[in-house]
Amino acid sequence: MSDTSSDATTPADATAPAPSPGTDAGSGAARPAVVLDVWCELQCPDCRGALADLRVLRERYGDRLELRLRHFPLDKHRHAFAAAQAAEEAAEQGRGWAYVEAVLERVEELDRTGEPFLVQVAGELGLDAEEFDTALIDGRHILIVDADQAEGRAIGVTGTPTYVIGGERLDGGTSQEGLRERVEEIADRLLAESS
Repeated sequence: MSDTSSDATTPADATAPAPSPGTDAGSGAARPAVVLDVWCELQCPDCRGALADLRVLRERYGDRLELRLRHFPLDKHRHAFAAAQAAEEAAEQGRGWAYVEAVLERVEELDRTGEPFLVQVAGELGLDAEEFDTALIDGRHILIVDADQAEGRAIGVTGTPTYVIGGERLDGGTSQEGLRERVEEIADRLLAESS
């Protein structure tokens, strides 16, 4: 999912392959030296709990760390697959992470209301809610969600949140304790190696 929003608190989020450190030859723009893939599910209370750590990481590293949302909807949550598609539509409309955070902050409403809640949040964020509704009906983002889920399974993701940084997989589905510190250790090492 990519988010080109100019909101300074919203990092870029993409499902494209990890960029290499350095400069983008096409634009001359600096690319993040470190990429953190966050395998997430928007109906997952543990993912909501991880938001505070993600905010701290964004504040600490700024544009040196790219957070990328990777979808891993779990079968036990009936609205998770639709929520993943909605997050992709939000990214397409330029507010991917803002949307993800808004939905995760209100997991209980998603549990109770389902797809109408996903469209409601889009409207609250000033996104085109009608287009959200259409996207959920026509399934235009299903392939992205399916590809993320398949890749997650292939690398051993079994629950959410799971983080992948510098080739290391960190499982946050069991416990969040110490994970942010471990991500920081790896990020600091990777940043030191890239400078």
